Amino acid sequence: MKEPTTPKQNGDRSSTPGLYADVVASLEPDQLVAAKARSFPRRNLTASEVFLLFSLRIYLLFMIGILIYQIWVNIP
Repeated sequence: MKEPTTPKQNGDRSSTPGLYADVVASLEPDQLVAAKARSFPRRNLTASEVFLLFSLRIYLLFMIGILIYQIWVNIP
């Protein structure tokens, strides 16, 4: 009989989504509500991750500006 795999010790649940889906499906309604009410702290991002996210924001604003300009120019 094959035993279910367990996630890494650091709490990474993405490695075994099937295992946790079975656990969530077996919870009673009040247990499920209590589990969903539990909040998790924000993740501390590295400097390179913060830079990447702000770069994507700037790129998005730039592309929205181009889109608005193209629509404005091509309105008959």
